[in-house]
Amino acid sequence: MLVKHYFHNLYSNTMNKAYNFAYSEIINSLSEGGVCLDCGANQGQHFDYLQKQIQLEKEQYYGIEWNNEFVINACKKGLHIKQGNLNQPLPYEDNKFQCVFALSVLEHLLNGCQWLRESKRILRPGGQLVILTPNISTFFTIALLTVGKMPSSGPHPDSKQLLMSEAPLQVSDIESPSVEGDTPTHRHIVVFSYRALKKYLKLLGFENVRGYGFGLYPFPNFSQTLLEKVDPYHCHQMVFVVTKPLSDK
Repeated sequence: MLVKHYFHNLYSNTMNKAYNFAYSEIINSLSEGGVCLDCGANQGQHFDYLQKQIQLEKEQYYGIEWNNEFVINACKKGLHIKQGNLNQPLPYEDNKFQCVFALSVLEHLLNGCQWLRESKRILRPGGQLVILTPNISTFFTIALLTVGKMPSSGPHPDSKQLLMSEAPLQVSDIESPSVEGDTPTHRHIVVFSYRALKKYLKLLGFENVRGYGFGLYPFPNFSQTLLEKVDPYHCHQMVFVVTKPLSDK
């Protein structure tokens, strides 16, 4: 129980830091105006946060969300969120957005590389893509694989019973019934490593590719800030911030 509590505290600290950092990068990207696209927008929670921080106008915010009920609720609030599948081409014209962001979304996509290409297409030259996603290449994952367990970050099986039994030190809740559904929103399908994601973003032609790691397990919270800088390659969560070249029209 103490071990699970220890890792739960690590996880909570990691996610708070990663989300706060991602939000700060989104805010920086929008500091001179422009419109943003929230991929996996849910019911507009990210808009609520950004509105409080920088008085983001509804006209500056667009979102795309799979769950139609969530879309209906967001539209009732006057938000420009449409129902759509991020595994398909994005329904927006070229060079539209100053910032495209996806927070804890990429790992749920079957066609994640296509989504990255599409994100570049719809960004303005000079616009930024901000991604927060788990890292498959962690010491925690390596330890689980060494003893024959499935990696905690995914990919995940389409069985809640199996998923729970394979995660002895589970630190996030597994309660969603979508695990066993046809359109699973909880399951991690394709999870990148830090090096692989960084490499692909460069291959796509993005500039200023910056990657940051959060949560180097199993080390304690007081040491995380230093260790995350020393070794982002094996951290639990990663945030990448990249820029579309000005010459890419």
